[in-house]
Amino acid sequence: MSEHTPTGAQPEPSGSEPVRLDQGHVQGTGGVPEQFTNPGLPPHVLRNADLDERAAKRAERQVALLFLVSILGTVLFIVAYLLVDTSTQVWVPITGDMRLSNLLLGLGLSLSLLGIGLGAVHWAKTLMPDTELVEMRHPMRSKEEDRRDFVTTMVEGGESSQLTRRPLLKATFGGAMGLFALPLLVQLVGSLGPLPRNDLSVTYWDESVNGESNQLRLMRDPENTPIKPADVTIGSVFHIQPEGLLDLHEGKLDEMSKASVLLMRLDPKDFQETEQGRKARSWGYEGIVAYSKVCTHVGCPVGLYEQTTHHLLCPCHQSTFDVTNDCEIVFGPAGHPLPQLKITVDSDGYLIADQPFQEPVGPSFWERG
Repeated sequence: MSEHTPTGAQPEPSGSEPVRLDQGHVQGTGGVPEQFTNPGLPPHVLRNADLDERAAKRAERQVALLFLVSILGTVLFIVAYLLVDTSTQVWVPITGDMRLSNLLLGLGLSLSLLGIGLGAVHWAKTLMPDTELVEMRHPMRSKEEDRRDFVTTMVEGGESSQLTRRPLLKATFGGAMGLFALPLLVQLVGSLGPLPRNDLSVTYWDESVNGESNQLRLMRDPENTPIKPADVTIGSVFHIQPEGLLDLHEGKLDEMSKASVLLMRLDPKDFQETEQGRKARSWGYEGIVAYSKVCTHVGCPVGLYEQTTHHLLCPCHQSTFDVTNDCEIVFGPAGHPLPQLKITVDSDGYLIADQPFQEPVGPSFWERG
């Protein structure tokens, strides 16, 4: 017994016997065998599909059926997404009432995934090569001739998987894999909503009055009353909507979000003697100017007017616009000056829009830059 072995401990085990936890310290030999014994492989057992072509055909049909299940699941998903009303409710055991569209979408996607997964596993287990191979270790980099033979090996692998021999498998597998991407594409395209067409460039100021012209009166918001130049004194600010908009029953908020205008009056001498300043003055009426209320940064309402500096301020991100120079940006992240609405008066002396906005209102978009 070693001097390191505690009293009462069992003798050191030998060979490959397991070491008990109550045997104390065990002194090892510190060596490893020069070569491990090859455990070998169990005898290879051929599958039914390897021995009987009828069994192979049966397995082929089973795999094809699973791929067809995947195809049907994909079709069910697309049909449910496009045609089933999202408000329709059905009763389902255990879960209770739920939306029919959600139920069909879940079932369709589950069958699509399950069919491909089970089909691939069954294909591998019944028809793909089942021969055990032993490969001796070698340097990490393959020999040059092995690297040159890589393409040949891949081709042989395709042939051994029987894709070339079994066109039914190739057709159904290709159909399942090809259609599987459609649910993702349908959701991506269908969830973007309707195309904007020219909605980003057109406002309610482009509407006509009795089908004759687009010279809409400027109406106080929310009073919905027209306004005369004498009502607009220096230092006052009016929130303006185009004539007829506040009478809408549908789509009012959408139109207001684009057509809202701030109306204010400056001394004509306050406009800068620049090209922008002269344009701002000429598009106004006796110093009265009208600018879009929608900030060109992210669309917040520009609702603060500093009379002493003639600056319009967006409270969201502090973009600041100089009214005396056609709402030039003097501070903040906005990308464009506020669009100006050209105004004049009608035969009754009320302020009207001489023409719609000549540029899109609000933040930049892909066609505006």
